[in-house]
Amino acid sequence: MRTLEIVHHTRYEYSSPVVLGEHRLMFRPRDSHDLRLLQTSLSIEPAAAVRWIHDPFGNSIAIATFEGETDHLDLTSTIRLEHFAGPVEWPPLETYARTLPFSYATEEVPDLARYVERHYPDPNGAVTGWTKQFLKGEGEAETFATLTRMCKGIQEGLQYLMRFEPGTQPPATTLQTGSGTCRDYALLMMEGSRALGIAARFVTGYLYDPAVDAAAGGAPGTAQPHAWMEVYLPGAGWVEFDPTNGIIGTDRLIRVAVARDPEQAMPLKGSFTGKPGATASTVVDVRVRSIGPDTPRDAKDDPPAASPSPGEKAPPAPPAATG
Repeated sequence: MRTLEIVHHTRYEYSSPVVLGEHRLMFRPRDSHDLRLLQTSLSIEPAAAVRWIHDPFGNSIAIATFEGETDHLDLTSTIRLEHFAGPVEWPPLETYARTLPFSYATEEVPDLARYVERHYPDPNGAVTGWTKQFLKGEGEAETFATLTRMCKGIQEGLQYLMRFEPGTQPPATTLQTGSGTCRDYALLMMEGSRALGIAARFVTGYLYDPAVDAAAGGAPGTAQPHAWMEVYLPGAGWVEFDPTNGIIGTDRLIRVAVARDPEQAMPLKGSFTGKPGATASTVVDVRVRSIGPDTPRDAKDDPPAASPSPGEKAPPAPPAATG
């Protein structure tokens, strides 16, 4: 178990004063058996009115509204949490789900149907054909081994490239160009899994490297806003795969939100209105530090009980007390 503090700072500077539209912030993780939220705070400048909602997936969303003009927007999310995650080598699947293809239990089908359904066009069956290379035998393969090969295949077979265009590119485009970002990689593996009849969903959060943190001697290290994916495997539940880094399980991954499609899990989404030609420059900085030594967790221990966290609130005026 690790106790971590993550400070996510985003600053927008505008070339001329603008009026800010509504902004949706997705920075707060959800309590789970592998993640316990201890403390949170959210600072917004200029001052904003903030209300909290849960979206259809149960993610916690802060909606900020503003008054007047401003030449900047400054957002700082600070979260402190206990992370109980460890690597998954081979989850205990139900017998009927250990090889492909398999069918989900009747009672699960209505809830998983949209996660199994293909979401993006697949010209000439490019994604479907690409997926088949990870199967062994005549159309049947061990489920977890196939998904592991797909995860590693994306990491090793494609080139990671930063893109500054908004959104996520279609999986067929990622295959055609042979490159993409973490969001593109996650979506490609989601559609590849769906081609095998496996329910898949998108995850957004942070990538954390404890080795870097240890080398810093307790000083805050750099974390990254990150994206990966999960598949639903009977007997194991939702299992995480990070094809960008070849990670299986939640070790080094701090989950903030899940969704059926990447566009539903944007860490920060908003708008502004200004003079013709008004532009915005952005700086994002994420810092993480460990608080205390890592604590081994006994496999017989019960999952940590969720406890209420201090409520976040926007300040009435700056200075006040972030996917």
